Amino acid sequence: MTFTVEKIGGTSMTAFDAVLDNIILRPKNPYNRIFVVSAYGGMTDALLECKKTGKPGVYQLIAKRDDSWKDSLSYIESRMLLTNEHIFADPMNRIRADKFIRSRISEAKNCIANILETCQYGQFSLRHYLPQIREFLASIGESHSAYNTALKLKNIGINSTFVDLSGWDNQQPLSLDETIKEAFSKIDVTKELPIVTGYAYCKEGLMHTYDRGYSEMTFSRIATITQASLAVIHKEYHFSSADPRVVGVGSVNPIGLTNYDVADQLANLGMEAIHSNAAAGLRECGIELQIKNTFEPEHEGTLISSNYRPDTDHVEIIAGKQKVYALHIFDQGMVGKIDNVSYELMEIIADARVSLIGKEMNANSITYYLGGNPESLNQVLYKAEKRYPKASIAGRMVAIISAIGSQIDTNKTLANGVLSLMNNSVTPIALHSSMRNVNVQFVVNDDKYQQAICALHKEFFDQNKKAKKSVSAA
Repeated sequence: MTFTVEKIGGTSMTAFDAVLDNIILRPKNPYNRIFVVSAYGGMTDALLECKKTGKPGVYQLIAKRDDSWKDSLSYIESRMLLTNEHIFADPMNRIRADKFIRSRISEAKNCIANILETCQYGQFSLRHYLPQIREFLASIGESHSAYNTALKLKNIGINSTFVDLSGWDNQQPLSLDETIKEAFSKIDVTKELPIVTGYAYCKEGLMHTYDRGYSEMTFSRIATITQASLAVIHKEYHFSSADPRVVGVGSVNPIGLTNYDVADQLANLGMEAIHSNAAAGLRECGIELQIKNTFEPEHEGTLISSNYRPDTDHVEIIAGKQKVYALHIFDQGMVGKIDNVSYELMEIIADARVSLIGKEMNANSITYYLGGNPESLNQVLYKAEKRYPKASIAGRMVAIISAIGSQIDTNKTLANGVLSLMNNSVTPIALHSSMRNVNVQFVVNDDKYQQAICALHKEFFDQNKKAKKSVSAA
């Protein structure tokens, strides 16, 4: 049986009419597909914290014992009800949708209030309950969007099924794979259209393991367990040669074809292609991943596969990350002992739950490139200084820009990239190339991020356009 598993991103879900017209109702036969949906745009940020700015959501307020969490959750409820109003013109379906989310929010408020009351006693620690509260809150956003989607489709005559993996009423958690197998054991995708929550409640604790990449992991495991013929992610933009918000929509090109090596490099930078663990599952099962633009349904988008190898060496994408914390440690006593030092510092980094983006070292110094909130990064700095009081330790914010491709000439990419940066008044702080010939990294001052992205994109992609024109003229 041939069927697809498709994930719809949060920004796309907010443009629900486009999702209906361009994705769900586009084929004549709406079945033989499974849809995994994210929360509507901004909802998870409001429930947890803003992914980009770190602005506290309900979860962070609870963690800080800020009593305004109730008001914040009430505000989210009003936002969700407003979303329902925009989606459902039929008053009866609107009532059903409102009743569903009001019930979830009410139960969440009562549960969290009871936990906080219990933690007033010395024998109970709020820190012990925070991971469960985080998962509990995250599930609300996906449940809201999945329920609404299934309800809307039923209203227009499609046999849709709301598949709630949030475990809201479950007492005993199963493993992620067991949860998925049980949920799909009685579903016939040829006759019904499953609408699945991006969050799944399981023994492993998706948030603990994958944090905000949990919906991609749910999507990937559903595709592999059900043995889908193709995995598809629908986003609000193409998988392009650079971020269109930085270099301009008219300047970027859809990639078209690439492989999972490129997806892994992007995941390491925190780019929203697909979580590396989710990609690994698809890769191992030989499932190709197609990334499409929700608003250009006729465009084939980009196909990511294990077997793709380009005919020529070329850069496929310029990607980067701002606000990267470069922790530099110099100690003459490291010579000959750098492995021991590296191991101890990795333990400090792991304990602080910050992401390791890259590392460089020489005989007597190590630099770690880290991503995370300021509080966690300061914790790493403090512990490193305490552990190595004689070392010279400094931290600064930088940006990392990568030129990435399935197969690139790293020497030419490095040389041409440095020249283009210098010609655009950007002086690199550090440079890294890979023996695997898939990426070259340029470390620059954080305030030079956009300038560096534009310079590198112009260098590699304008040159490609010139080359194509030359061939056409010949």
